[in-house]
Amino acid sequence: MQTKQLGNSDLQITSVGYGAWAIGGSGWQFGWGEQNDADSIAAIHRSLELGVNWIDTAAAYGLGHSEEIVAQALKSWRGPRPYVFTKCSRLWDEKGMLRGDLRADSIQREIEASLRRLGVDVIDLYQIHWPPNPDSPELEEGWSKLAELKRVGKVRCIGVSNFNVHQLKRCQAIAPVTSLQPPYSLVHREVEKDTLPFCSREGIGVIVYSPMASGLLTGAMTRERAAALPKDDWRHKHPDFNEPNLSRNLALVERLREIGKRHERSPGEVAIAWTLLNPAVTGAIVGARNAGQAEGVMRAGELRLTKEEVSEIEASLGTVAA
Repeated sequence: MQTKQLGNSDLQITSVGYGAWAIGGSGWQFGWGEQNDADSIAAIHRSLELGVNWIDTAAAYGLGHSEEIVAQALKSWRGPRPYVFTKCSRLWDEKGMLRGDLRADSIQREIEASLRRLGVDVIDLYQIHWPPNPDSPELEEGWSKLAELKRVGKVRCIGVSNFNVHQLKRCQAIAPVTSLQPPYSLVHREVEKDTLPFCSREGIGVIVYSPMASGLLTGAMTRERAAALPKDDWRHKHPDFNEPNLSRNLALVERLREIGKRHERSPGEVAIAWTLLNPAVTGAIVGARNAGQAEGVMRAGELRLTKEEVSEIEASLGTVAA
C-alpha cells in the first residue's frame, strides 16, 4: 500500500488503517453488540497481512477491552510492527456510560493505563477523543498535558478527534496539532466546508472515521438487518439506520454497488475510496470484526474511481436527497 506523511510527524501511514471501535464489544454506551475476541485478532492480523500499517483504538472502546485485544493481536503478530494510535478524555462509570474529563491529572492516569493495556512503552499517536462539552478551559489544560507527554517521551505525536476549527486554533496556540480525526462519509460531509480546508492550509493530517457510515454503506446492511440490530448496538436507535433516512441511504448503497461491480469491489470499498479523494484526507479508519470483513475492505485505498464515477455518486446523492 502507498503511504503518506501524517501532518507534521515522521509517521508514514497507509491510506487505510484498522479501526478498533467495534471490537470493544458490548456492555458500554457505544458498543456494537457481542464480539468474539478470536475473530477480532484474526481481523487485525488479516488487515496487517494486506499491508495496513496502523491501528486506531481508544481507551473508551469496550472500556479498555479494545486496547487489550490490540495488544493480544500484536503479541502474536510476526510481521512488521504497525503504528498504534489511541485516545483519551472519555471515562466511564459502572454502567458503561461515558463522560468527558480533560484535566491533566486524569489524562496522566489514562496514559499509564493505556500503555499498560497496550503493552507498549510509547504510543505513536495520542489523541483527545472529544472536546469538552460544554466548552471550557479544560481544552487548553488537556492539550497542554498532551504536549507535555510528547516532551517526556510517553507519546510520539499528538492529535485530536471531533474538534472544530475554533477548537483546533486554540490547540495550535499551545502546541502544533499533528492530526484531526473527524467523521466523514458520503452521508456525513459536514467537515467539508470549513474543517478540511483549514487542516489542509495548516498542514494538519486528517484520518477520517466511519467512512462507511458505521457499516451502513458496506453493502451488507439491509432494511431487515437494521431492524434486527440488538439493543446493545448503539446503531439500533441512530437516525441513519431508521426511517426516513434508511431508505435514502440504502438507495445510495445500490449506486455504490453498481460502480463497485465495474472494479470487482464492494460498495464499502467505493465509499472508502470516495473519502480518500479529498486532498485534505491522509487516511481512512476502517473497521472489521472478522478476517472476512477485513479481506473485503482493507484494499480500498488501491481503488481509483474515475471522474465519471465520482460524478455518478454526486448525482446519486442529489437524487436520493430529493
